[in-house]
Amino acid sequence: MKGHLALIGAAWLMLTGTNLVVAAGPEEIRIGQTLPYSGPASGFGAIGRVQEAFFDKVNAEGGINGHKVKFISLDDAYSPPKTVEQTRRLVEQDEVLMMFGSLGTATNGAVHRYLNLKKVPQLFVLSGATKWADPKRYPWTMPGSTSYDSEGVIYAKYVLATKPDARIAILSQNDDFGRDYVAGFKRALGDRAATMIVAEQSYETTAPTISSQLSTLKASGANVLYGVVLGKFTSQAIKGAAEIGWKPDLFFVPTSASSISFLEPAGLDNATGLISSSNQKDPMDPQWADDPGVKEYFAFMKQHMPNADAGNANHATGYHHATLLMTVLRACKDDFSRENVMRQAASLNDVKLPLLLPGMSATTGPDDYLPYQQLQLRRFNGKSWVAFGGIMDDR
Repeated sequence: MKGHLALIGAAWLMLTGTNLVVAAGPEEIRIGQTLPYSGPASGFGAIGRVQEAFFDKVNAEGGINGHKVKFISLDDAYSPPKTVEQTRRLVEQDEVLMMFGSLGTATNGAVHRYLNLKKVPQLFVLSGATKWADPKRYPWTMPGSTSYDSEGVIYAKYVLATKPDARIAILSQNDDFGRDYVAGFKRALGDRAATMIVAEQSYETTAPTISSQLSTLKASGANVLYGVVLGKFTSQAIKGAAEIGWKPDLFFVPTSASSISFLEPAGLDNATGLISSSNQKDPMDPQWADDPGVKEYFAFMKQHMPNADAGNANHATGYHHATLLMTVLRACKDDFSRENVMRQAASLNDVKLPLLLPGMSATTGPDDYLPYQQLQLRRFNGKSWVAFGGIMDDR
């Protein structure tokens, strides 16, 4: 029976294989995406909205090498089964050339193998899970973020340097997103992890609240909180800690949780002192007021999204990743085959982007799919994120 099923599977691959690599139509480049426009992480929907406006602008200016872009961004509500449904629709019905900038570790993981079997580029995944940068096993997938593991290392390095006697509590999402962050953090603490970490709690993305976890962590006597939280749980962690009178000396949240849209529901006063990191310029930071890249971003927002909050980090993130994809698409010239898209994406050489921090660039190779490997720490001052220290990396 097993042999019979294997033959059926092989036959299916042979039948579908002839259709695996399809060039874009002569006049249109179809780009697919799934994002949570509803559900607990709906704040990230701003990324897709700004990218839709970005590609509308590109089309109004003549497209890419004469080809118009059809950008199709669908709601997956941050639910893996919905991601599968929407991705299959985009690939099999809308016949997109690629998937681009879809959000989430579990959601992208649900379509990871499918897209690689179909040989559909899964470009610049908005997740820092280490598994996206695996060109040998998954050559059609490329991350768009610094890895969570590396980000965790950087936070741990800061704790060791500034508070070596810390009592650390860890709150993490119970999935690959949370596990990667915690693994990097513990790796950098090394042998000291066993004594410095005094409590650990996790939560499910389906949970209504995380109040019991916060109470348990506070009771441990921890004075440092490493919060691997996302979406509404970012707001709950910040507000919940304040409500129980817990003000850790150091409170970390991931780059992906640092949008003002997640801080506002928690109360900006409660968020003051939070530490995160970034490889992007914060458009609201006065130090970038005269920066050409930031000016370019604000001009775009004023003209193409006049009613949107240009200070929302998710808008800046969407714009940032769209400029990266433009670099790849322009390099394709007139060959918009899926193979050439991946070839160009894996050939980025010291690419400077408008919103990348000075000294940082995007670089990839056939054996190295991580476009970014550096970060800078930043602290929330009640109004905006302020960078401090120098550029750090996982070394």
